[in-house]
Amino acid sequence: MKIWAIGDLHLSFGVANKSMDIFGPDWESHANKIGENWRRTIAPEDLVLIPGDISWAMKIDEVVPDLQWIHELPGTKVMIKGNHDYWWGSLKKITEVLPPSIHIIQNNAFLWKGIAVGGARLWDTPEYHFGSFIDFRENPKAKDKEELIQEDLSDKIFERELQRLEMSLSALDKSATMRIAMTHYPPIGSDMNPSRASEILEKHKIDVCVFGHLHNIKSGHTLFGEKRGIRYVLTSCDYLRFNPIAIA
Repeated sequence: MKIWAIGDLHLSFGVANKSMDIFGPDWESHANKIGENWRRTIAPEDLVLIPGDISWAMKIDEVVPDLQWIHELPGTKVMIKGNHDYWWGSLKKITEVLPPSIHIIQNNAFLWKGIAVGGARLWDTPEYHFGSFIDFRENPKAKDKEELIQEDLSDKIFERELQRLEMSLSALDKSATMRIAMTHYPPIGSDMNPSRASEILEKHKIDVCVFGHLHNIKSGHTLFGEKRGIRYVLTSCDYLRFNPIAIA
């Protein structure tokens, strides 16, 4: 039994014209790469953490092919919402289409063989940024809803996400032998100094926090690590070269 993580799958089996190839040759046929590496490394008895940006679908019916594709891969999966998961609505609507091997975190927690998992999406924060580590590549087709949100609302959104993180981690099973947090946005900066999010993780005695969101990390940079008893793991699929990473 092992625990794995891979985020930012950006699947698009249910929508047209959403190929990730426009972000460079590394992304060509990226779903095939993920699928092949997943089947080679992950066993049916394993747990797989997927910290957001699962699908380009806009509506719940459009995400069904992507969820089915994930379901057919080995393992039990648990995932949270990313900033591009526009299809993600109420818990009730998602549950209606969710295949049996997939579980979601939304203001709650998940317990699996003594492993407790909680988390929240988070958001951009002025506490830290990663611009110096990113090889920026413009998306000529981008017109995301997030771009329409006024800048002065960003911290309000982040505060709300911190409340959701607190709510979820408070629901972790107290008897768990391992406590894992998933966030989509990084909960800490590259300097690993304490942040509002990391303080919540420490309060709830999290062992490992996995997250994604960051893409096109410049060559030669290895980000994150262990700080104040928590291991921080970046799991964006391109950062991992489309290979799930072993967490435990």
